Amino acid sequence: MTRSELIQRLAEQFPQLTIKDIDLTIRTILNELSRALANGDRAEIRGFGSFTLNYRPPRKGRNPKSGAPVSIPAKYVPHFKPGKELRERVDHPRT
Repeated sequence: MTRSELIQRLAEQFPQLTIKDIDLTIRTILNELSRALANGDRAEIRGFGSFTLNYRPPRKGRNPKSGAPVSIPAKYVPHFKPGKELRERVDHPRT
């Protein structure tokens, strides 16, 4: 599901809200999640999951085209851990 599909679905479920308001709400939530991760914080949405940062140490890699060794620097990458409720909903067979 894309952000625009989410906005459209929410607009159908909540006709009293304008698409502009829904779009602003979704953008604000995503911006705050991004800001928290950029600051090194953890972000959690109860029943959905949590977002944290994982550290990847520097390593040696290879250029796939030439085979030459390449130094890959250390970095932090976002990591999502689903909550119990989300895992249970996804695990049930679809009818």
